[in-house]
Amino acid sequence: MLTPTQFFAIRHGETEWNSLGRYQGQTDIPLNDKGRQQARQTAAALAEQRFDVIYSSDLSRALQTAQALAEAQGLPLQMMADLREQHFGIFQGHTAAELAQRWPEAHARWARREPEFGPEGGETRVAFNQRCLAAIEALARRHAGQRIALVCHGGVLDCLYRAAVGLSLDAPRTWLIENAAVSQFAYSAPQGLTLLQWGQSEHLSGASRDELPETQAAA
Repeated sequence: MLTPTQFFAIRHGETEWNSLGRYQGQTDIPLNDKGRQQARQTAAALAEQRFDVIYSSDLSRALQTAQALAEAQGLPLQMMADLREQHFGIFQGHTAAELAQRWPEAHARWARREPEFGPEGGETRVAFNQRCLAAIEALARRHAGQRIALVCHGGVLDCLYRAAVGLSLDAPRTWLIENAAVSQFAYSAPQGLTLLQWGQSEHLSGASRDELPETQAAA
């Protein structure tokens, strides 16, 4: 029996746009002071874990979080653009209240989590989900049976959670996705992802900002 591939999936630390509730998407916003502290805390919390490889989204908020871990582990950091957050198109840079005022119909469709809907200039949930799961499958094939640290975004983690527990893309989200929280998955073919542990954040000092389902600003 083949050894499952282990994924330790980490959400990036806090950014200024997280604190303001703005949709980030693929806008490249760096960590704020709290986010940099969270990155250090996460690296320290995982110090006793030994990883074979570390991958990160190529957006700076994820890279900065991953760099702290890579330095602590003494491993090179590998970037993967397919681990980026969903592209929110015209929603990027706005709060949920601004979206409801400027684009009420589009915002309503987004809030209903319509799988085939995407903001103008952005990705649909279906396309984004396919991208995320294809990236995970590619890494599982490339590093079969190994332990992979993965630094990514709230939306990516949401896709992994849904795939692991068998929830549809339009199911309302009832689980927290906090900055710098750590989740653990196993991947075996052909079964796919299994959730082992979700959203560990005990290592963080103070409250960590959740990615609210209405405002994926924290993504």
